[in-house]
Amino acid sequence: MSDAAMRPTFHFTPARNWMNDPNGLVWHDGEYHLFFQYNPQGSGWGNMSWGHAVSRDLLHWEELPVALEHTPTEAVFSGSVVVDRADTSGLGGDDAPAMVAIYTSHDLLTGHQGQSVAWSTDSGRTWTRHPKNPVLEIGSTDFRDPKVWWYAEGGCWVMVVALSTERVVRLYRSDDLLAWTHLSDFGPAGSVDGVWECPDLFTVAVDGDPARTRWLLVVSVQEGAPAGGSGTQYFVGDFDGTTFAADPSDGSVSWVDHGADYYAAVSFNDEPHGRRLLVAWMSNWDYARDVPTRPHRGAMSTPRAYELRTRGDRLVLAQTPVVEGLPGPVRLAESQDVHDGVHPLPEEFRATSTVLTLELDPGTASRCGLHVRAGERERTVVGYDAARRALYVDRTTSGDTDFHPGFGAVHTAPLELDADAALVLEVHVDATSVEVYADGGRVVITDQVFPSPGSDGIALFAEGGTAHLRHLTSTPVERG
Repeated sequence: MSDAAMRPTFHFTPARNWMNDPNGLVWHDGEYHLFFQYNPQGSGWGNMSWGHAVSRDLLHWEELPVALEHTPTEAVFSGSVVVDRADTSGLGGDDAPAMVAIYTSHDLLTGHQGQSVAWSTDSGRTWTRHPKNPVLEIGSTDFRDPKVWWYAEGGCWVMVVALSTERVVRLYRSDDLLAWTHLSDFGPAGSVDGVWECPDLFTVAVDGDPARTRWLLVVSVQEGAPAGGSGTQYFVGDFDGTTFAADPSDGSVSWVDHGADYYAAVSFNDEPHGRRLLVAWMSNWDYARDVPTRPHRGAMSTPRAYELRTRGDRLVLAQTPVVEGLPGPVRLAESQDVHDGVHPLPEEFRATSTVLTLELDPGTASRCGLHVRAGERERTVVGYDAARRALYVDRTTSGDTDFHPGFGAVHTAPLELDADAALVLEVHVDATSVEVYADGGRVVITDQVFPSPGSDGIALFAEGGTAHLRHLTSTPVERG
């Protein structure tokens, strides 16, 4: 299939070659910086380096030259970037604060993983490695993915980093980004089926009140996610400057996303609007090396604003997708009954890349929802199962599914609708992905799909009865 047919419109992907985890997300001098795990030499995992892209609106991205390239002895694994405005590290220039990258050096000779430093004084365009790297090394082969931020209450830098095979997140503090002191450990907890990677720890607002916040620890797990393979879990709790303590759990795991393709989510440092924005790698380690795209392989999720909302006696994560700068909805379908069957929408609704909003009363239907990226023999189904009280995405006939056993599957998430309440969805459809947000972003499913180029239809459907459409809008996204 052609590269053009497989290239996303509003999800970042490099021009060519392999990409995985987002790294070093930071806002500085009017630009959002996205660094990412990158292979400059091929479309498979290897030669790990940091690619680099910048954006002023989180929608249109400019890919820049590789920021930190691998060497014969060092692979550059995941990490973070801070802007050292007070020059605590002494690495800043006379008229520019240093952007400081703290990343995992994977020693190709010993296999050890330690945390290293590089800095830039030209807005991330060129980088210098610190001569005393690694600055934090404990003799481990599974010690990676540092996320660093300025902890104002303690007047210091704080790092969370994974002891991956131990299923532990370790916390450190530093005054200068170079010398680090161990504070505490968290874990094992939650899902421990796979190794832990890419931790992040931050505060979020509760129920939209910025004066009421809690701490959220996000950890990616390589196996055991709801849709199979890798996924991202979270813990709600408190951080006192030394220790993160999670709220008591009922034993269930809290997952950020119930689809197959949301991994290594990390947040932007210094986001200018006070939002806690995260981006994830939109793939799964079960089949990431096999997806049928070329010459690129890998894409990022839509940026999402995280917050917590009260649900019964619990606080649960809610995510709001951030796709700014789009025109207003240009297509509209109003109130109508949706009888048992599939009902294609008019030709003007056809789109490869679009943002859909939907309000649909299930009525007497046992299942109802949308078909997207629909063609003669293929479709991706976004639906609600009334009997199971579940949201689902069915990609069994979504297009090319043969490249990996089990790719063509149905992924579900619990969704309780109040009596007489409508199913309210926001669905982001792109060339090779579907992201579904329900219940105000409390329930999310993200899945890759690989349909044929001509499969761009949209349809309503109902099974076993009649549903009622209240409202549907479509905002096609054009390539920038």
